[in-house]
Amino acid sequence: MQHRIIVLGAGYSGAIAAGRLAKRLRREDVAITLVNAEPDFVERVRMHQLAVGQDLKPRPLREMFAGTGVEVNLAKATSIDVDRKTIDVESADGSAQLPYDTLVYALGSGHDDNGVPGVAEYAHQVASRPGALRLRERLAGLSQGETVVVVGGGLTGLEFATEVAETRPDLDVALAARGELGDWLSPKGRAHLRKVTDGLGITVYENAAVTRVEADRVTTADGRTIPAAVTVWTTGFAVHALAAATSLELADTGRIVVDATMRSVSHPDVYAIGDAGHALGAGDKPLRMSCASGTPMAWQAADSIAARLTGGKLPNAPLRYFNQCISLGRKEGLIQFVTADDRSVDRALTGRFAARYKELVCKGAAWGVANPTMGIPVRRRRVAADLVAPEGAARMTA
Repeated sequence: MQHRIIVLGAGYSGAIAAGRLAKRLRREDVAITLVNAEPDFVERVRMHQLAVGQDLKPRPLREMFAGTGVEVNLAKATSIDVDRKTIDVESADGSAQLPYDTLVYALGSGHDDNGVPGVAEYAHQVASRPGALRLRERLAGLSQGETVVVVGGGLTGLEFATEVAETRPDLDVALAARGELGDWLSPKGRAHLRKVTDGLGITVYENAAVTRVEADRVTTADGRTIPAAVTVWTTGFAVHALAAATSLELADTGRIVVDATMRSVSHPDVYAIGDAGHALGAGDKPLRMSCASGTPMAWQAADSIAARLTGGKLPNAPLRYFNQCISLGRKEGLIQFVTADDRSVDRALTGRFAARYKELVCKGAAWGVANPTMGIPVRRRRVAADLVAPEGAARMTA
């Protein structure tokens, strides 16, 4: 019998975890299945580029994982029974139920409307490829002088606003931020951000929490009205709702509460990584939803699963941050160095060098996903005999 590992979701964290598990474990001992609704890997950190008309390299999952021992199942998960250890899925072939011995939950997140009236009806988002493609089509139809309002002054909002302003200088681009522009950055970082937005002609509305979105405008908490031919909502992410229908222990955000090995604190056969997992980093602060968090979480989970199945040593690498990488169009960037718990320090890289740095980070992340079993200099280890599933019921060590 093989120990059945299902990785649910093939974003950065899910795809990396599947490849790392395939590298660490012997194929005769484990059956690794990667379940994903879409056939291609999506470079989510480039959705702002896709939305403004740039084409991205296709990355079919089945080609990426050919020869690795990972089976790619193109299906959408509709429910999970974490007590019976089964997943119900829908695919082009119909419905099916997939049993597992170990589940890696990596379904990620989508955009969060924060309950603001009108967002669902009138705002666009760049948290998914379908959303970015719809926005791409809408932007292509805009005429000179029409206004695009980006709501949200975080990383996603900054990257989209600067990208569209650089690509479409014929449009009026505005950014509505809840606080001051780049208020979490260092003085150098804030100054550079201001220089870039001014140079691109972006109108910045500070301390402008948007409370309503309409077809042609947004309204802020202090009563300001900002005209908008297109509104783009980038105020944060909300996790996939599937976990909420299970008996998994969740944080207030809906993320699955995990320990330092990314293992569910309530169900030891479940690991949660990426935006789906509520993990603590330096200073016992929850890791933020980001690729920067998802990649090391995937490494930690895969190495922990392999260690528990083979009787190896559990990883104890601390999860920490080093910098925040922000693209500001294709020609400008900002690399803000941070403390281990993600607080800005008085050191930053700016300009073209920072833009190239960010591009290398994006390419490196994509390469790591597209080459899932490369770069891990360890031999595959055999799963302990008593941990391979007898009649489909596996147990795991503490």
